[in-house]
Amino acid sequence: MNWYQLDVKDVEKKLHVTVNRGLTDKQVEKRQKQYGVNALEAQKKVPKWLIFLKQFQDFMVLILLAATLVAGLLGEYIDAIAIMVIVLVNGFIGFFQEQKAEKSLDKLKELSAPMAYVLRNKKWERIPSKDVVVGDVVRITSGDRIPADIRIVKSDSLETEESALTGESLPVMKHAAAIHRDHLDAQDQINMGFMSTLVTRGSGIGIVVGTGMQTVMGQIASLMANTKKVMTPLERKLAELGKILIVVALLLTALVVVLGVVQGQPLYTMFLAGVSLAVAAIPEGLPAIVTVALSLGVQRMIRKKAIVRKLSAVETLGCASVICSDKTGTMTQNKMTVKEVFINGKHLYVTGDGYELNGDYFLDKQKVDHRYSNLESMLLYGMLCNHASIVVKKGKHAIEGNPTDGALLIAARKFGLTIVNAEPYKIIKEFPFDSVRKRMSVVVEDVNQRRFLITKGAPEILLPRSTYVMDEQGRQLLKANQQKMIEQAINSMAEKALRTLAIAIKPLTKQDDLQSSILEKDLTFIGVYGMIDPPRKEVKGAIKECRSAGIKTVMITGDHAKTARAIAINLDLMPEDGQVLEGSQINNMSQQELEDVIENIYVFARVTPEHKLRIVHAFQEQGHVVAMTGDGVNDAPAIKASNIGVSMGISGTDVTKEASSLILMDDNFATIKAAIEEGRTIYENIRKFIRYLLASNVGEILVMLFAMLLSLPLPLVPVQILWVNLVTDGLPAMALGMDKAEGEVMKKRPRSLKEGVFSRGLGYKIISRGIVIGIVTLVAFMVTYQANPDHLAYARTVAFTTLVLAQLIHVFDCRSEQSIFSRNPFENMYLVLAVLSSLFLLLIVVYWQPLQPVFHTVSLSLRDWMLIFGLGALPTVLFGFTKK
Repeated sequence: MNWYQLDVKDVEKKLHVTVNRGLTDKQVEKRQKQYGVNALEAQKKVPKWLIFLKQFQDFMVLILLAATLVAGLLGEYIDAIAIMVIVLVNGFIGFFQEQKAEKSLDKLKELSAPMAYVLRNKKWERIPSKDVVVGDVVRITSGDRIPADIRIVKSDSLETEESALTGESLPVMKHAAAIHRDHLDAQDQINMGFMSTLVTRGSGIGIVVGTGMQTVMGQIASLMANTKKVMTPLERKLAELGKILIVVALLLTALVVVLGVVQGQPLYTMFLAGVSLAVAAIPEGLPAIVTVALSLGVQRMIRKKAIVRKLSAVETLGCASVICSDKTGTMTQNKMTVKEVFINGKHLYVTGDGYELNGDYFLDKQKVDHRYSNLESMLLYGMLCNHASIVVKKGKHAIEGNPTDGALLIAARKFGLTIVNAEPYKIIKEFPFDSVRKRMSVVVEDVNQRRFLITKGAPEILLPRSTYVMDEQGRQLLKANQQKMIEQAINSMAEKALRTLAIAIKPLTKQDDLQSSILEKDLTFIGVYGMIDPPRKEVKGAIKECRSAGIKTVMITGDHAKTARAIAINLDLMPEDGQVLEGSQINNMSQQELEDVIENIYVFARVTPEHKLRIVHAFQEQGHVVAMTGDGVNDAPAIKASNIGVSMGISGTDVTKEASSLILMDDNFATIKAAIEEGRTIYENIRKFIRYLLASNVGEILVMLFAMLLSLPLPLVPVQILWVNLVTDGLPAMALGMDKAEGEVMKKRPRSLKEGVFSRGLGYKIISRGIVIGIVTLVAFMVTYQANPDHLAYARTVAFTTLVLAQLIHVFDCRSEQSIFSRNPFENMYLVLAVLSSLFLLLIVVYWQPLQPVFHTVSLSLRDWMLIFGLGALPTVLFGFTKK
């Protein structure tokens, strides 16, 4: 159907909907069944059986499987079956790890999916875009992604960017009138909005005419089909490291095999042992474990109200040294409340907090009523020039829409004004607010068809545009002394941390051109609202913690400098010598001048999105890793340019969320602090299991190499090597990823982005611990072998058990950068349970008779265990008294 050709009434008729009511619940339910989910078809997922088979595509595993086949043909059935079972179990573990990581990523996509604002049952509500159905009435505004194909029925300076469809990046101006032409291409259908295109300016309302694959976008391309999993910088580093370790492990394994053959060991035995050793020594599971650790950390962040859109942000969070934070809603409660009104040259004070409707107006402790000049008109103008609405949620009044608009509605309700008072007025034109204009205007027509303009915005913007002022005597020419008095009132409010908003009007005639920009000149100044958004209680403590962690917090706001300073001091954000820089001052500075002073600036006031971008670059040039918050579409460039882009989950636009790496579900500054803390912990946990896995692998290779160099028999048989790799590298390594931070993680300096994985002595710890684990295992083998040379299985069982125990004790040492004695081992019960599980499995293969011939083990005595425990604990005890 060519919806663009139909009048709005015809669209309503065909889709059985009216613009002022929306769909009913029954209609929505029926249409969801009829049309399905409003989403493009994603790329088909890889079948689970194929993911399972992929676990065995590693070259060394294939070699091992071939070797076990040879072993079976040679009659070594027990070894062949045992190795096959271990490889299968290892495959299942890898499969479940990959599944868990995939589910975490799917959950992230779901949480960060775009939202839509729809009218249902006469009420506006926010829903996930995937739940939009044909016939839904949707409201769109600057920064939104259009959720489906819509026929526009109302346009207020609405412009969209449709480059995803047309390749043309210039915005397209939209209107609501029908177009009576045939065979128009999408780019010429200027009364239509298309799925996934961006609203760049203005606002509008439309009726959904196509969803999912029935949209123009659905016909052209499937966005999800092109998405690819991108490795994080850490995963890339570890993948490169893995390649180096593979070469080293293969060379050492080849050396072991050659030495064994030279010394007379059977070629088949040494080949199988060599392949088993290579499989155990090569940390092919390291990237998978890192992914799982990152995804587990991401899930913890979700519980703390932070959604990570890009896994690389988890690593970068630990490096953040500056947080550039919005004030409104992030540091404050986003419950704007009018506390003061300046009108007729006098200050009126308003009682009542938050969004409760109870409150009164006072002049010098005297309550004022409807007889007070101009007050009712001013409050009515605030209601008309407004996009918010008052709703009831869980028995309490709340605001749908902009909190500042909401504050004006609450202020009007306290004076007794309701929607009934606004009904005689009809809005016929709107000039939307944007961050450059810093004002919003509407053209209003009353029942007598008289027109006038209402403008609200920053006082310093409206005052220069005002020629007249309204006082108790009526409309007067604005004189210099009156202007000065208004400016003093604005400053007085700002010093009390009140945000100021001015209201002005202008009478119009029907001959006035409503498209003209000169409409917003020669205004009549009515008055100023003074409102406050109280600071969030938890923010002060979060700022203090960030400071102790070496992270500077900077407030960025469009508010008056004095208001911003008052709130910054209240939050202990600024030191006494801290400075406030205004946008007008930044305009007069070069980028180099800004970089020279930026370290002393703690508050940026009256800034534009362009200023934010300059601020981010200036901090980065000073060597900082910058986290930048924002909510509007114009914040997206600065968010994208920052090291960690943070968008608001509640007030943020879809475009800002797409540009960001982190979304705050509660728009709360304290959540940024919690995310940084979690990011630091995740990185340290990744270092812990890198240390554990590689030290264990070094120990396994060296015990075999040392034995060959000393012309000793093989201290471990292939099946034992693979069993050690399965049991000690699996559960304990994963449990380390669940460890709590060591000490006060938020009292450490930020990590440098250039810091390598093996920095801070990690490389030394891996090599030194690995060598000692290898030595004690070899000593255990030599002691028991020399005491009883005819009982090789007994010596191997002791060596095998010593190696396992040394690694399981060493895992507790890996929890600390200092010493094993500096941490309580029972802090991480996951690790304790993992170690106990590994020990239980060890006891089964040592003592259960059916498994003894499979794993070439014999039962051990208490005396043997004393030797094993003493040698196994030696590496950890030896290094427990040193910080190196």
